[in-house]
Amino acid sequence: MTFWWVLLTVFAVSWALTLVLRRYALAQSLMDIPNERSSHTVPTPRGGGVAIVVTFVLALPILTGLDLLSYAALYGLLGSGLLVAVIGFTDDHGHIAARWRLLGHFIAAAWALFWLNGLPPIPLFGVMVDLGWFGDVLALVYLVWMLNLYNFMDGIDGLASAEAISVCLGMCLVYWLSGTVELIWAPLILAAAVAGFLCWNFPPARIFMGDAGSGFLGIILGVLAVDAGGASSELLWSWLILLGVFIVDSTWTLARRLLNGDKVYEAHRSHAYQYASRHYRSHKAVVLAVIGMNTLWLLPLAVAVGKGLVPGVTGLIVGYAPLMLIACKFRAGAREGKCP
Repeated sequence: MTFWWVLLTVFAVSWALTLVLRRYALAQSLMDIPNERSSHTVPTPRGGGVAIVVTFVLALPILTGLDLLSYAALYGLLGSGLLVAVIGFTDDHGHIAARWRLLGHFIAAAWALFWLNGLPPIPLFGVMVDLGWFGDVLALVYLVWMLNLYNFMDGIDGLASAEAISVCLGMCLVYWLSGTVELIWAPLILAAAVAGFLCWNFPPARIFMGDAGSGFLGIILGVLAVDAGGASSELLWSWLILLGVFIVDSTWTLARRLLNGDKVYEAHRSHAYQYASRHYRSHKAVVLAVIGMNTLWLLPLAVAVGKGLVPGVTGLIVGYAPLMLIACKFRAGAREGKCP
């Protein structure tokens, strides 16, 4: 079986499995009921992200069999992704105490870093810096934050799916233009798996992703970034740039809520994207805006950094600056009804 048949099969299976999960959720009354902290108004089935998990996980060994993915990347992605997905699935259907969820997240991140040999040396203004064990700690925190922030950002129809697809396809272009074509295959498969689900999740959503899907996407995208850094150090910066919308909004919101003295572990509606969706009264407008920012602003910077034309730190600062202004404009982290 050629890669392109695998890609088409992943999309088709993800689409069909999402349909099956939607019907199952409706039959079992596994519904996301709107409340005062919700961004939706209609009860909607949840748990569709399992389709992404299943199709991507099943495709990974095939990629390795086609010599398109290393065994180290296979074990790192499989182990960390499945553990995070199981934790999220269990939490979707019951409740796991926050401390145990966080412990599981750190174990998943540590597993991935073990197989990827930790954080590779990173370029800082032309100088390669090996942070040693401190770099591994930073990478561990980064992966745990990635999977949690992805859960936080999965709050309106289609946003988390559109972000994953646009970032993966953008990085595939970066890989192609920078001469690291061997890294293209796993992000393409992930984009296909998410695209099959997005057919049912695009605004107005007919099924939600759930914690199993959002946490899985967060850890997988984070691991792909670290793995790319091992092949070419500039590529880690490219990933961070392309993920900027989610990283800036979630980090800005968390920081402001901490400064406000809010309980950061409680659900809320104070992310910039949530304020924007209420301001424009449209989930679709926000999703399309994020795709536009990724494609027209962040992608050219990621390409320039990936090709070594711009230092990674410079590209990151330039890319994030307007995103921080947008977060400020939409009062990310502010309590509803309060001035920024």
